[in-house]
Amino acid sequence: MAELPEITRLAGQMSKELSGKEVQDVHVRQEKCLNMDKEEFGRGIKGKKVVNAFNKGKWIFVELSGGKVLLLNLGMGGDILYYLPQSQWNEEYQCRFRFSDQSGFTCKFWWFGYIRLLDQEQLASDKDTKDIALSPIDDGFSREYFRRVLINNRSQVKKLILDQKKISGIGNMYIHDILFLAGVHPSKTVNTLSNEQIDRLYDAIVATIGKACKSNGCAYEKDFYGNTGGVATDWFLIGYREGHSCPNCGNKVEKIKTGSTSSFVCPCCQPL
Repeated sequence: MAELPEITRLAGQMSKELSGKEVQDVHVRQEKCLNMDKEEFGRGIKGKKVVNAFNKGKWIFVELSGGKVLLLNLGMGGDILYYLPQSQWNEEYQCRFRFSDQSGFTCKFWWFGYIRLLDQEQLASDKDTKDIALSPIDDGFSREYFRRVLINNRSQVKKLILDQKKISGIGNMYIHDILFLAGVHPSKTVNTLSNEQIDRLYDAIVATIGKACKSNGCAYEKDFYGNTGGVATDWFLIGYREGHSCPNCGNKVEKIKTGSTSSFVCPCCQPL
């Protein structure tokens, strides 16, 4: 499932390739991905020009002329792939966009992907995107901001970091190494963290997400051009490395159940 490093890279590539292009037509195969019927969607987007593309957390915002915004979310995984006029598009897609220069892109969702067309003024009340928090690579994600997020919170640490209304862009891929670097057990409650642990946690979030961005994201996710990143299993310190030796103490990494998700921990370095 694509997280902040993958989505940020994808949105940047989309902005580079699509800005200034005019939508000629759209072909929808799975109408349930949309927030309206496909005929209305087609009328609303046809003839619009792409102004810019960027992401907020795991959502991609494509600003269009005429005050429209296209929102894309890969849900539990998928591909958004660019094609040139002379190239063949991916035949497996729920939605295909074509521009006046005959380039375009396809959206293929594995589970729960979304394509939504809104007016700019609707964004302030949009239930899915209006409360997206700052991400670790956003301006303003300071140590002080992070401390304010944690104040008086009684959630488990892992649950809070995965809450997109608290910190956006982080999912169950990078969280394991973040908590390991901070020396914090995923089930520890936020209000029991010491100041030193809070500082370590902030540093671990920034370092892990920054390193993943420099590695061009996950090796199992495709960017706009169909290329994969450099984050494979051996990239992680303890994430997805059950039974391997902890790089700090040599004890075996364990896989444990934490709520509805699993977590990889070193029982020695991350005591509850």
